[in-house]
Amino acid sequence: MMQSQPQDEASFLTYPHPPPNMRSQFKDDYPFESRAAEAERIRQKYTGRIPVICEKVDKSDIASIDKRKYLVPADLSVGQFVYVIRKRIKLEPEKAIFIFVNDVLPPASALMSTIYDEHKDKDGFLYITYSGENTFGSL
Repeated sequence: MMQSQPQDEASFLTYPHPPPNMRSQFKDDYPFESRAAEAERIRQKYTGRIPVICEKVDKSDIASIDKRKYLVPADLSVGQFVYVIRKRIKLEPEKAIFIFVNDVLPPASALMSTIYDEHKDKDGFLYITYSGENTFGSL
């Protein structure tokens, strides 16, 4: 008799599909040269901090954030950054939020410095998009 292997609990979690590689409004608003110069200036002036652009996925039902440019401590975890976003958009507790970096859902325990090293843009910023959905469905 064949015994079934225990499955990893995380394999049962479902996430929304990542948004299509959406164009950043920040990139549309500012030319590459000025973005790259600003990111370099920030990295020189604020060592130990990461320049992050955080924008909402276009068709998301979640609120827009009041600012899109952040200077994040390198030792902040992705989960802690998500908490900051939740507070800034005053997200209700029953709503979930998902962040994506290059169409990938990063682990909540990962350090922002690691995500930056792996996914920073050529201009020196780390681009993060966020989306949400109602955790409990329609009530």
